[in-house]
Amino acid sequence: MTETTVSPATPAAPSTPNVGAFAPLKVKLFRALWTASLISSIGGWMQTVGAQWFLVESHSDAALVALIQTASAAPFLILGIPSGVLGEFVNRRKLLIVVQSSLVTIGVILSFVTWIGGMTPWLLLAFTFLLGAGSAIQGPAYQALVPEIVSRPLIPSAAALSSIGVNIARSIGPAIAGLVVASLGIPFVFALNALSFAVFLVVLIAWRGYKPPVRRPEPFLEATRAGLRYVWNAGVVRRTMVRLALFIVPASALWALLPLIASQQLGLDSNGYGLLLAAVGIGSVGGAFVIPRAREKLGSNVTVMLASAMFGIVIVVSAVSQSLWLTLAALVFGGVGWIAVIASLNGSVQAFLPAWVRSRGLSVYQLVLFGSTAGGSAIVGVFAQATGVVQTSVGAGVLVIVVAASQIFWPLLSTADKERSLVTIPLTDVPPVDDVPPLPISDTAETLVLIRYTVEPANRAAFVAQMQVVRQTRRRTGARRWELYDDREDTHTVIEAFSVGSWREHLSQHDDRTTGFDQVELEKARALASARPEVRHLTQIDPAAPAEPGT
Repeated sequence: MTETTVSPATPAAPSTPNVGAFAPLKVKLFRALWTASLISSIGGWMQTVGAQWFLVESHSDAALVALIQTASAAPFLILGIPSGVLGEFVNRRKLLIVVQSSLVTIGVILSFVTWIGGMTPWLLLAFTFLLGAGSAIQGPAYQALVPEIVSRPLIPSAAALSSIGVNIARSIGPAIAGLVVASLGIPFVFALNALSFAVFLVVLIAWRGYKPPVRRPEPFLEATRAGLRYVWNAGVVRRTMVRLALFIVPASALWALLPLIASQQLGLDSNGYGLLLAAVGIGSVGGAFVIPRAREKLGSNVTVMLASAMFGIVIVVSAVSQSLWLTLAALVFGGVGWIAVIASLNGSVQAFLPAWVRSRGLSVYQLVLFGSTAGGSAIVGVFAQATGVVQTSVGAGVLVIVVAASQIFWPLLSTADKERSLVTIPLTDVPPVDDVPPLPISDTAETLVLIRYTVEPANRAAFVAQMQVVRQTRRRTGARRWELYDDREDTHTVIEAFSVGSWREHLSQHDDRTTGFDQVELEKARALASARPEVRHLTQIDPAAPAEPGT
């Protein structure tokens, strides 16, 4: 086999038309799924408030109350990567139906056990963990469905609407939960959450005609390694993930300790706590409309830096304030800061990830987001138990401000100059020699690719430097090892060698893993060579295979 020269770079996709923020809602299926998701999110926030208030009324200590956030987020840490692989390759509609059916069942059992008085704090944490597991499994699959439902120009607005829906739920879910807890009791809150799952399930069942995209099959572990390898070798994604974790760990103090601030600092009941969360939700909804303009004028890095600092200040103010109105005002700004950070980082990852690894990359994002929430909530719970709620919150707020300031010296990487559309690198057969048929190739055979470049001495330094960029391209798209060698018998020859886990995965490198940005970097390296590169593919010999070619 031999590899032909990379075809000319695909032109950048045309700029996205200026579509309205609510334009995707004109698509009937998206409107139905978005509405069902909104109802489910409202139920989820009601569930969180009901669970936290159950622990408050049970006189649980601060560490146990904070563990509600940990129990909700921990499944994303455990199941994040597998769920991304599932979302990439299985029938997404069927996966969502199975998960929603399970969530309805868990919600019904939870509400019944609470109603008969059998619920305990630790049992509640177990149920919370199971509900979080369902959300972890369905998250990447649901996000990956959106580009299949709406046209490409509508995708940014659809993503923004999803963010708005979450924050509408945050603004009204807690308030509804507070009223329901006060009038009907906590078991009824849990029952309403189960009903919200059922609404989403009905919409999924009624959806007919879904055809999953055709993809080259990959073994589960191979697909998992490919996703992790991509994230690790994509500097933009890796730095965004680190930034997300640095922010979330201390920022989770607000969500973990707000129930205790409401009851101890402000003397509020469940209705008052719901009001505090509603203030955050209102700020988030407003921020969803303001932040795009801020990113356009200031750039993502400055927007995230200022929003992070604002959120840190809000944590401090909320911790020390004894005025309900001051706390409410601060939390509105906190909602703006929160959505600015989360939406900007999430949008950056979604825009950068190529289609072949989008679900897996988003699953890593969710793993970092919820894993940091789980770890951060547990840490602040321990500190709050040892040093006090106010002291812990103030310390966390200061740490968030420090993290924001660090972006001056270690900013987010820009993605503006990186073409993300996928391109194909042709792979053609070498004609058989003397009528000898080619050797059979197993899809699972480990593959070694050798590319011989002729480089003049004047271009050598520039070529070697450019090949370090090519190295990252090879690693992102599947190479497990990559090296650059001198040919000792020919001083003008440099040999690139990289190995791929299977012939099947190498074909994927050619067909659907290379982006326009990767292609441009490959062309830069080839332009520094004085002749067309010679390519050879070596596949590992299976000792159990027939000894004679073609037999």
